[in-house]
Amino acid sequence: MRHLYVHVPFCPTICPYCDFHALLRSKDAVAGYLERLEVEAAALYQRYPDPLRTLYLGGGTPSFLRDSELERVFAILPWRLAADAEVTLEANPATLSKKRLQHLRRLGVNRLSIGVQSFDDAVLLRLGRAHKSRAALTAVESALEGGFRVSLDLMLGLPGQNVSADLETASALGVGHVSAYTLQIETGTPFALNGIRTDRDEEAEAFLLARRILQRAGLVRYEVSNYARPGEESQHNLAYWRMNAWGGLGPAAASHFFGGSPGVVSRRLTNPPLPRWRKGEPPFEEKITPLEHVKEALMMGLRTSAGVDLKELAQRTRLRDLELVITNAAEQAVSAGYLRRSGVLLRPSHAGLDRLHQVVISLWQGLESAYSEP
Repeated sequence: MRHLYVHVPFCPTICPYCDFHALLRSKDAVAGYLERLEVEAAALYQRYPDPLRTLYLGGGTPSFLRDSELERVFAILPWRLAADAEVTLEANPATLSKKRLQHLRRLGVNRLSIGVQSFDDAVLLRLGRAHKSRAALTAVESALEGGFRVSLDLMLGLPGQNVSADLETASALGVGHVSAYTLQIETGTPFALNGIRTDRDEEAEAFLLARRILQRAGLVRYEVSNYARPGEESQHNLAYWRMNAWGGLGPAAASHFFGGSPGVVSRRLTNPPLPRWRKGEPPFEEKITPLEHVKEALMMGLRTSAGVDLKELAQRTRLRDLELVITNAAEQAVSAGYLRRSGVLLRPSHAGLDRLHQVVISLWQGLESAYSEP
């Protein structure tokens, strides 16, 4: 395990579109969180003590923790970091003063994922965000001046949004990474309950604008919704997309480990929500069979421009004739220009990234047909 995710569930406000495990802070809740986190981290370290290549604090809003609380989080984690480790913290622009940025550097944070979403104050208000455009601009500029690698989060295709203006502003800031994704209306959120809908045609046009504007600025699309300058890709997220092993700490955090029992390639462990997690309730475990692992690996790997190494996947899962089976299943998508086969690598084209769901479903159908029980 060389990759670790720490979930910090506390937020200054709960956005009406948010479906993540997030809640408003209280003194007792944070204190209880830190106590349980220390116990969980010690137990995980006993099993997986290797130095970390990536550490990612997500949420929630990790930057909403106070200085002393953030210090406690880093003190709790017993792992050593590799010399070139990527240490990312998700942040709300309103929480990033120059003093706070200096403190984060002292703690070892070297990459910030800043949730800007839009540079239009009216759009931010509709999204329920706790910052305005000026705060976002100042936060990004200060983070860059402070020597951080900066990833900027943008939403696309929002009602009333000038997508081009937001993308041009993001491009002009000089950040090394932009995550540009569409708003998902999740069941049970205030947006869903209020009947808010998105327009798929507008979303498709927004994705095209993102690719054109961001790539013109030197940010290359390396994943469906992520653009980076060469060398600025999120190494932590790449570990997810490559189906590597990773650990997860905190309420609702997930881990992914290999092995465990015959007929199982890997296991996914998902922690319960905060109240049950604080009481020590164990995570929910899913045992992933070879076929299910292949399906997930294709779904995740084909999100990226690097694609999937079919030989490595075959070695990992030991499914008979897997390279040939996937090649046959992918034949139609390759002919249509959605996928490209180069040696042992299967990669998506730009058109394939835009039609990823349909492409993956067709591959799954081919796999299930080949490996179905007689």
